Amino acid sequence: MKATLQTLVVPAPLAKTPVTEKSRAAVLGELFKMRLTALVLLTTLVGFYLGSRTPVSWALMFNTLFGTALLASGAAALNQWLEREHDAKMRRTQDRPLPSGRLTADAVLLIGGACGVLGLLYLALTVNLITAVLGALTIGSYLFVYTPLKRITTLNTVIGAIPGALPPLMGWTAARGEITSEGWSLFAVLCFWQLPHFLAIAWMYRDQYAQAGFVMLPVVDPTGERTGRQALSHTLGLLPVSLCPFLFKMVGPVYLVGALVLGIAFLWCAFQFSRQLTLPRARLLFFASIIYLPSLLTLMVLDKN
Repeated sequence: MKATLQTLVVPAPLAKTPVTEKSRAAVLGELFKMRLTALVLLTTLVGFYLGSRTPVSWALMFNTLFGTALLASGAAALNQWLEREHDAKMRRTQDRPLPSGRLTADAVLLIGGACGVLGLLYLALTVNLITAVLGALTIGSYLFVYTPLKRITTLNTVIGAIPGALPPLMGWTAARGEITSEGWSLFAVLCFWQLPHFLAIAWMYRDQYAQAGFVMLPVVDPTGERTGRQALSHTLGLLPVSLCPFLFKMVGPVYLVGALVLGIAFLWCAFQFSRQLTLPRARLLFFASIIYLPSLLTLMVLDKN
């Protein structure tokens, strides 16, 4: 049976709003978490570019990004399929395609599974096996380790940083064909960055996470002491880790100065959050995190050795 998007969308009476041609694209954009997928592709691209020897293989770059996009989209869709009942209990997620009734659970499972499998096969056939294996590790740990742990232990955020940090390493291995210390340094930067980023989000939405049954650190830490301490300590750890690309001679002195300035500014925001656990401080840390990472990656690209 040939499936079309029309057959995958829930009939209009079950949906909150009519699904027009324009809104179908919006529904799929939400299903694939396009902002998160864009960040995955950005970090993969930077890893590929830094790992590339002159001249850059544009065809290989395209294949790497296309395969990764399929993989990330599939992971996003399957994550929403696994958490559909919990997403329905949170205001920030109840308008997603499944809780809102715009897509059926069977449709999302089919779309997500197809994207994930096709992404892995595409990477294996057009890039290299190492990158495909890292992709499998990414989607596997994201769906079957991190996702269920969100309802079991506060360690989910630390463990979830692993699949979130693998894309730049995938980009590196796609260009180099091997895993090296330079690639691991990019992985480490993403690992440390994610903790203050996600803790700020979890603090802002801690009541909703608690209502949905997610065991996030701010949910079990009502005073916020542990939350603030962990946000500060990981931001502090990020500062020296962010200098590793310079130490490995991947980038030049402009990056070194920029990384120090960005790291100190990010650390100051984390320090302010740890001192005063308020919604404005959490928002400040969150916005600092989303400014910090693209800025740091841009410096890597502009000052590549």
